[in-house]
Amino acid sequence: MKDPYQVLGVSKTETRAAIKRAYRKLAKEHHPDANPDDTKVAERFKDISSAYNLLGDEKKRARFDRGEIDEHGNERAGPQFHRTDTWQGAGPGAPGFGGFSGFSGGFGNAEDLFSQLFTGRRGGRPRASAGRGADRTYKCDVSFLEAARGGKKRVVIGAGKTLDVNIPAGIVEGQTIRLKGQGDPGVGGRPPGEAFIEVHIVPHPFFQRNHDNIHVDLPVTLTEAVRGAKIKVPTIDGLVTMTVPKGSNSGNTLRLKGRGLKRGKSGARGDQFVRIIVKLPDTIDPEIEAFVSEWNAADYDVRDKIPKD
Repeated sequence: MKDPYQVLGVSKTETRAAIKRAYRKLAKEHHPDANPDDTKVAERFKDISSAYNLLGDEKKRARFDRGEIDEHGNERAGPQFHRTDTWQGAGPGAPGFGGFSGFSGGFGNAEDLFSQLFTGRRGGRPRASAGRGADRTYKCDVSFLEAARGGKKRVVIGAGKTLDVNIPAGIVEGQTIRLKGQGDPGVGGRPPGEAFIEVHIVPHPFFQRNHDNIHVDLPVTLTEAVRGAKIKVPTIDGLVTMTVPKGSNSGNTLRLKGRGLKRGKSGARGDQFVRIIVKLPDTIDPEIEAFVSEWNAADYDVRDKIPKD
């Protein structure tokens, strides 16, 4: 998590009331209940709650400002700092958060406050239990096609524990997947934390992604470019047949509608754009040389649009 003051968008001189107002505004905007299936919003809400759990308590805020604890509530290294408060467990979504018995002044913790804010009544949303286990974040590499198509991916978390994680079709680089209850165990049998899988996509040698669309370069022979041809083209779903128009030039782009990536929950998909690249043989044989020598190409100028001076 970044500096909690930055997360809430407040200065270090703000009052507790101003911090509370900032939290209420951000929490309402980023709460997962208002943004279902948006893992980035869920991650942001986790940071907002952790920041408020720290800054909403005068005692912990003062210790943070003095450098005695870090942004997660953990004791900083050094023999001069000692934990004297009774540990109650991690705050919502804060790995290793050293929570305490409650906020002075009746502010309550972030989950208590938001329970009233978001539902309009106490008890409208389950509160995080004291002693809840810490959350953990893990990294996972997926291939371009796994990210495009979606599917199951086996990941290792914790002490060698393996899980089959559902990768949503069209997932983007850096997106996180939440695994409820797969974080650290809670204290005294209380609820465990959550695990967050940060997805990194391995680039593909042929496909390139641009939002929901896919771009590819397709080499064609001189004959195919001049005469036109039907050519099999790779897509994320497999090979499809595409018509290369007669007289195609390098750089001409053709569209395969609906062959791109899935767009959210609508089921609609982006497109695949195929750029034609006319490619000569690696070795020019005498027949081609003889043809070029006999062919009068002076009737057209391929550089007519390039400045002459």
